[in-house]
Amino acid sequence: QVQLVESGGGLVQAGGSLRLSCTASGRTFSSYNMGWFRQAPGKERAFVAGISWNGFSTYHADSVKNRFTISKDNAKNTLYLQMNSLKPEDTAVYYCAASGSSSINYSRKYYATNEYDYWGQGTQVTVSS
Repeated sequence: QVQLVESGGGLVQAGGSLRLSCTASGRTFSSYNMGWFRQAPGKERAFVAGISWNGFSTYHADSVKNRFTISKDNAKNTLYLQMNSLKPEDTAVYYCAASGSSSINYSRKYYATNEYDYWGQGTQVTVSS
């Protein structure tokens, strides 16, 4: 069982930066692949970034490549999403999620919401123009 709590959201101007954190409870955080998703009003939840349990592999949606970076600190039980050059279209509720799949299976389905077993409650990110 893993419980996830996101933090770091807020209001920022276009071009600004934010760093989201996701703190996990439980002693098996290091064995989970992790992901960030976002959901804007009236839209489906969408993949943003993913990272394998050991941090060796990372995946980013095309819309955030070269702007967002996912990272994982197993010693601190914390997942991060560094967001730079923010745009108004990045406005959404951001969720972190944990996947217990093997690395091979995760590499094939990291973008799918049903790949993940546990979800946080979300943190709001609002980017003003």
